[in-house]
Amino acid sequence: MQKADFRNLFNVHSNKMKHILRIIFIFLLLSPIVVKAQFTVREYENRFSLKPYHFGITLGYNNTNFTVHQSDEFLYNDSIFVVQSSPGPGFNLGIIGNLRLSDHFDLRFIPSLCFAEKKLDYTLFDEVKPFQTIESIYFDFPLDMKFKSDSYRDFKVYVIGGIKYSYDLQSNAKARNAEDLVKVNSSDISVDYGAGFEFYFPYFIFCPEIKFSQGIIDLHSPDETLIYSRVIDRLFSRMLLISIHLEG
Repeated sequence: MQKADFRNLFNVHSNKMKHILRIIFIFLLLSPIVVKAQFTVREYENRFSLKPYHFGITLGYNNTNFTVHQSDEFLYNDSIFVVQSSPGPGFNLGIIGNLRLSDHFDLRFIPSLCFAEKKLDYTLFDEVKPFQTIESIYFDFPLDMKFKSDSYRDFKVYVIGGIKYSYDLQSNAKARNAEDLVKVNSSDISVDYGAGFEFYFPYFIFCPEIKFSQGIIDLHSPDETLIYSRVIDRLFSRMLLISIHLEG
């Protein structure tokens, strides 16, 4: 039977103890940094979240089209086989006004200038495929309610919902020429909903956001003399908006 070498056992345990002490020492060195980082994030959050109101700017990319409702004329039309809408690109630029209601609720007003493009695609029985491009420059006035989660590390998740009034500076509702025109009215009201994140930095809040808008007002200005207009009963706007907010 072999004798235990107590010196080796002591050395083994001594080495393990040294490693444990090193880990504890490193942890004690890093813990103030971790605590300070968490405190700093909380300080950044409080710097903005506790304000009764704050402002910011927003820049976004939009993708817009129509929800098309066909008229009774479409059933008896002998030249147009299909009419549908395809999305077009655009961008938004606006100013953010944020009113704090509570720890989790904000009221937001974001007047914006919106450049948008929508298309109406037609398929004729002779397989010709003309299309209408409707370009718009909107003044948007959305009023949203924002619900925020509790903070996790350095960010929050939020959802938004509200209503928006839009005025099209480039509306062609009063145009008199071009028989292949489709006229749209200048005023629109839509329901908005979406979600985003708040990331806190020393001097601003960085917020990526996605929002959907569904128009609730018929934009079509009917004219029986226009061949591409009389097959349409109603047009409702739709928009996908991806935005970056900088608030402070």
